[in-house]
Formats: sequence, C-alpha cells, structure tokens
Amino acid sequence: MKILSINVGLPREVEWKGKTVLTGIFKTSVKGPLKVEQYNISGDRQADLKNHGGENKAVYLYPFEHYAYWKERLSVEDLPYGAFGENLTTSGILETELNIGDHLKAGTCELAVVQPRIPCYKLGIRFNDTTMTAKFYESRRFGIYLKIIKEGKIAPGDVIEIISRDANGITVADVINAYVDRKVNEDFLFRVSRLNTLPERWKDDFRKFYESSISRQD
Repeated sequence: MKILSINVGLPREVEWKGKTVLTGIFKTSVKGPLKVEQYNISGDRQADLKNHGGENKAVYLYPFEHYAYWKERLSVEDLPYGAFGENLTTSGILETELNIGDHLKAGTCELAVVQPRIPCYKLGIRFNDTTMTAKFYESRRFGIYLKIIKEGKIAPGDVIEIISRDANGITVADVINAYVDRKVNEDFLFRVSRLNTLPERWKDDFRKFYESSISRQD
C-alpha cells in the first residue's frame, strides 16, 4: 500500500447553475514531502467547513483502483490525480479492506480511518455533470476520510502501513453498503451505531435505521 500522489488546493469561486459557489474540490498533484497538521495537509483548505474538513475529515483518501471504473463510466481517456477532490491518491487500499477505527502510518504521520465520504453536489461542479452525485452513490466507490493522530510529513511514494486494526471488524465498505441499502440486519445496524470512531452524524443515521427496522417488525 502506498501514496501515488498528494493533491492539494485552496478554495476558489466557480459559476454553477447561475450562482457563484466557493469550493475546494479542485486539487493539484504536488511534490513532497508536505507537512500534515491537525486539520490539513500543507497547501490544502476546505471551503465548506460544516460539511468538509475538520478533525474527522482532515485527509481524504481515494483508491487509484477506482480510476479505471470512472474512465469507462464517464467515457474519458484520462483522469488526473486528485480528480475526485482527494488529498491522497493511493494504490493497494480499498474500502473493503480497511475497518472504521484502523490506524495507519504514512511517512512520519499516523492517521485513523474515520468514515466514508458522503457524495455532494460539488462533484457535479468538478465534472460539469449534474448527475455526478447520483453516479457516485451508484458506484459505492466513496473513498475514505482520515483523522490525523500524529502530525508529521508525507511524500508521494511513501508506504502506508496498517499499525492497528479496530476490533469491531466493520469495514468502510460495510458502512457504505448499509448506508446506501438500509436493508441489513438489526444487529449490524446496532453495532455500527455504537462504533467509537464513527462520527455522531453517521451514528445518528444508523440509530434511526435501526429503530425504523425494529418498528417495522412490531
């Protein structure tokens, strides 16, 4: 597992559906090493701090393995690193392989796997495609948000190691599938709603899914 590219960018104003929107989704691949601080990689910022950035969305990782799917799905020959607004384009890491709560080491940094990305309308801005958010949901290739446990430096080519595994064994893909389908068993919904690392916004949703599932049986 390794970092193929580090991608950063500052918020910019763009025109979208007749309005001016501030967005940080446009990222550019840069050389390292770069400093990783509590909330950001050096040179990177988020525009909408209510829905992006912060402690639990400090670094966005997206597997390069998904790029082939998107090239075919979008009928494009090439996609640059950072095309989906990710900070880290990686190889050897998939949502099916990392648990919520796993701890990773890259360069001199330590990071925790916190949550999947929830697709938002700014993907449509990035690709000039109003259906892009729906396509992202359909793909279930959401990518992974990471929390910074230990500050340090990272560079393209750095190996990513799993230094500890969360005992619950609930993968990022498990959470994505449960969130999209909402048709998994009550025991799983209850377990997800109790994950320590998963942010409250997610746990609230899964508690509602759980309560709705139970009520249907009454």
